[in-house]
Amino acid sequence: MIIGIGVDTVDIARFERQLERVPALRARLFTPGEQPLRPASLAARFAAKEALIKALGGSDGVSWQDMDVVRGADRAPSFAPTPGLTAALTARGGDRIHLSMTHDAGLATAFVIVEHTGAAAYDQDSVTAADQAPTEETRST
Repeated sequence: MIIGIGVDTVDIARFERQLERVPALRARLFTPGEQPLRPASLAARFAAKEALIKALGGSDGVSWQDMDVVRGADRAPSFAPTPGLTAALTARGGDRIHLSMTHDAGLATAFVIVEHTGAAAYDQDSVTAADQAPTEETRST
């Protein structure tokens, strides 16, 4: 059963200007593994995090650092099952997150679906231990 759906779009140039004006935003909004990415990839991840907040119905119980976008071996993006995200998802009755992101023509867009499948807890089946510490080649949008 679908618990929530979220979508967000970010103007990449505007987002890049914000990162330049306020350098502390990079560390506040992104996990250490995400921070080195180029602005278009960061904008897509920011859109993904905002879309997730919308799909969850709000940000209560989840921080920016709890929402870590990783790439699997098949290059599909997903949210790493961090303790904070798992707790927030469980509190809302969800146990699976679907994520799609793209960037083109100066915009980054992300779609998120939070689902209840009946699993005991959030265990994103596309996230493996290798995804918890992605390599540089798996860290692009």
